[in-house]
Amino acid sequence: MTLEIDIQKKIQEGYRKFLENNSLRSRVGQKQMISLVANTVGNIKQDASGQRNSDNGICVVEAGTGTGKTIAYLLSTLPLARLTGKQVVVSTGTVALQEQLVNKDIPMLLKSADWNYSVSLVKGRGRYLCPLRLEQCLDGAKAKESGVFLFDDEVNFNPSENIIKKYRTMDKAISDGTWLGDRDSWSDILEDIDWRPLTVNRSQCAGRKCRHITKCCFFKARDDIEKSECIVANHDLVMADLALGGGVILPAPEDTIYIFDEAHKISSTAINHFSSQCRLKSTTNWLGQIKKQISTKHLLFKGAPIVQDYFEKIGDAADISEKLIGLSYPVFEKYIEKNDVGKSLFNFSRGDPGDEIREISENISKELNTFSNLTKTLSEKLTDIMDDLHFPIPRLDLEQLFQQIGSWQGRAESIKQLWQSYSQSSHHDLETEDNDMTIQHERSPSARWLSIEESNLGNIDICLSSSPTDAGGILQMNLWKHCYSAILTSATIRTLGSFNNFKKNVGLPGNSECKAVEGAFNFFNAGSLLIPDIGVDAGDSTAHTVALIKKLPQLIDSNEGTLVLFSSRRQMDQVFDGLSGDFKKKILTQGLFTHHEIVCRHKQAIDENNGSIIFGLASFAEGMDFPGDYCRHVIIAKIPFSVPDDPIYRTLSEWIEEQGGNPFMELMLPEASIRLHQACGRLIRSEADTGRVTILDRRILTKRYGEKLLADLPPFSRKF
Repeated sequence: MTLEIDIQKKIQEGYRKFLENNSLRSRVGQKQMISLVANTVGNIKQDASGQRNSDNGICVVEAGTGTGKTIAYLLSTLPLARLTGKQVVVSTGTVALQEQLVNKDIPMLLKSADWNYSVSLVKGRGRYLCPLRLEQCLDGAKAKESGVFLFDDEVNFNPSENIIKKYRTMDKAISDGTWLGDRDSWSDILEDIDWRPLTVNRSQCAGRKCRHITKCCFFKARDDIEKSECIVANHDLVMADLALGGGVILPAPEDTIYIFDEAHKISSTAINHFSSQCRLKSTTNWLGQIKKQISTKHLLFKGAPIVQDYFEKIGDAADISEKLIGLSYPVFEKYIEKNDVGKSLFNFSRGDPGDEIREISENISKELNTFSNLTKTLSEKLTDIMDDLHFPIPRLDLEQLFQQIGSWQGRAESIKQLWQSYSQSSHHDLETEDNDMTIQHERSPSARWLSIEESNLGNIDICLSSSPTDAGGILQMNLWKHCYSAILTSATIRTLGSFNNFKKNVGLPGNSECKAVEGAFNFFNAGSLLIPDIGVDAGDSTAHTVALIKKLPQLIDSNEGTLVLFSSRRQMDQVFDGLSGDFKKKILTQGLFTHHEIVCRHKQAIDENNGSIIFGLASFAEGMDFPGDYCRHVIIAKIPFSVPDDPIYRTLSEWIEEQGGNPFMELMLPEASIRLHQACGRLIRSEADTGRVTILDRRILTKRYGEKLLADLPPFSRKF
């Protein structure tokens, strides 16, 4: 299809009304983005069934803060999605931005443009209350001695009277329709330990066969998906859907126009989602508990031979898996013992664990696969027999058993993923199609490493970890090949003046259109960049920390809002500890308070005309919004280079060197560039904002690479 005149007029008219009804002027960058996105989607060629049969459909737009990205991508995609019969999935980096879109930005656009499109907010299953679990918890509260669950290894349910009262309040709110079971919309504070008993994972949910399906909070949200033209999700949920094959949680990729807001996060989100871990002693203890629980509960199901038969098989599979993992402990322990004294992490060179570990891992993954398949089969049988009114076991007991078996299945699947990774060779080839040819590309190896973990009781364990080092292959094979269209946007996408690094990291097709649109702010007049000489090289961590302790009180105006960003928690804590007591009183340090508490205290202090200083790490360097007086000064302690000892970074660095590349220039410098840009982006959040950015790392001026980093920063007036 091509962009039809009627659609062009609808988009133009919607934009005109939006501007008029909000007393706004058009922005050049916003208009550029509307045009680019509309043409990208509108120029897709379709077959007779409406599926994409052209190789275009993806575009990347870097649009700075204040451009109005949300308005631009929605104005241009919603009419086209309706015309083509596709659904729009807007994916954000955080739940907070999801809610802002659904509760504020999108309603404002639709009202202003006089448009009528259905919109729904979708989150993971764990954000929704399960009515059956709530019922079980309330029943258990009436008789604590009987316990809530058939087995007690997963949930230690011993709620206080206050929590029971909250549960009853929730039950009433769901019954009278004043609450939809969404954790994020619950008005009161609820800790994870109190929320967890109210939720189920995918394996624990009986779906349409649950007797509470008509009031299921998650399925009501799912039903909204099918009817909605625009679905607001997040990156984690999109990755979870892709891991299940696509179209399980969200619409099928072939029928979806994806919009990735905060697109710079999708690479790390994909890597995190497809990573896996297994603690050896913890896992063997868990498998041992399963055997004991099965033996003690066996008599409860004497009237159900089919259940007893599966109990026996599951117990045998758990026993074999436990023994195999237990026997593997000394093998991994010898690698830890090779480490230098005090070092708690061992990284397998090039991600290769060796033949011995591969063979062990293959045997373990086979047994875990048997265990997982048995639990899955029993779960399927339980969903059938729960509807049998004449079955000798009460439905309530079967429901609890179903949830427990589902819990075992979910954990087994997660652990199996780890052992399967260790059983494979370190390299895998990636096949991609280019016209009629199939091309083999060597993918970067997975990172695999061991770490020493200590429990709350002081017990030592070895944790095995595995992670892809490159999201490009994952996204290319699971998303870009299949989706109808995708729009990727963020304020910071280019690194070192180019889109190439981003395209490589997320595996975008070579013909994807990339454009940086004109920004909305006059950075030169609004802000200044300072790089003072504090007398030390930031590469000397000890001397740099001492200098920060001395210089920060001189640089910070204690009567205004200041954000100080560190690359290292260790340095942040050392600097805070070294400052004088009076100066510390105005500092809110990440880790001593929650993010929410820091933001509230900071804003309250500024609103009361008192100064406030935030000491923060990477999570405060992006996504945080402190407009106006809330932030007049951003101080960046050090160029945010990756930690060289990080297992993923080390594995990828070794691979790049093998390919004849330069890890610093290809990996570390681009990542530092985008992090530095994000940190500077905390200063100017609206057209009225003013302030200054101070970088306390002179390497940006003295090293050859510094010029590249400076060129990527917002064009503040420079005073150095």
